[in-house]
Amino acid sequence: MPLYPVKTFETYAFVLSQSATGLPSGWEVRWSNSKNLPYFFNASAKESKWEPPAGSDAEELRKYIAQNFSPQTPAGKIRAAHLLVKHRESRRPSSWKEEKITRSKEEARDILKVYEERIKNGEVGLGELATTESDCNSAKKRGDLGFFGKGEMQKEFEEATFALKPGEVSGIVETQSGLHLIERLD
Repeated sequence: MPLYPVKTFETYAFVLSQSATGLPSGWEVRWSNSKNLPYFFNASAKESKWEPPAGSDAEELRKYIAQNFSPQTPAGKIRAAHLLVKHRESRRPSSWKEEKITRSKEEARDILKVYEERIKNGEVGLGELATTESDCNSAKKRGDLGFFGKGEMQKEFEEATFALKPGEVSGIVETQSGLHLIERLD
C-alpha cells in the first residue's frame, strides 16, 4: 500500500489502515519535528498523545514507525530517556518535585523496582512514568536526554546506555546523581 504524506505545520502524518500501522481505527502516527519524536493523533476526537492509544498492536506499530519514521542520528551519538530517583546521598539531593530529598538509597531502589516491573509488564512506558516520577528536569520531556556521545555522561550511565539496543530498557543503574532506569531511543 503506498504512503501518502500529509504535510502539516511542524508534523508529517501518514494515514493508513490499522493493519498497516497497528493503531486502532481513527488513529494515525505523526512526527513532531520540534521534539524529533513520533506521536499519535485522532482527527475525529481531536486528541493527540505521546503513548500509543489503547488497543494498539505494539509489534506492528514498532515495525511501522521503524520503516516510515527514521530521524537522523548524529554520527557517534545515541539518544536515551531515563527515570531518575534520587536519594539523600545523591550528588544534589533535591529535584523539581522535592526541595530536599531524604529517602535512603535502598528506599530509592525499592521505588525503582516497582517502576521497572510496571514497565516490563507493559503497564506503562518509561517516558510516561518519567513525566510524573523522575527527579530529573528531563521529566518535562518524558525523560528524553537527547543525543549524546561517549564522554558526555557519567561513566556508569554511559556504559549502561551504550550497551542497550534501541528500544531496550536497562535494569537499575547507579550513578552519583541517583538511581536510574534507562531506555535507549536511538
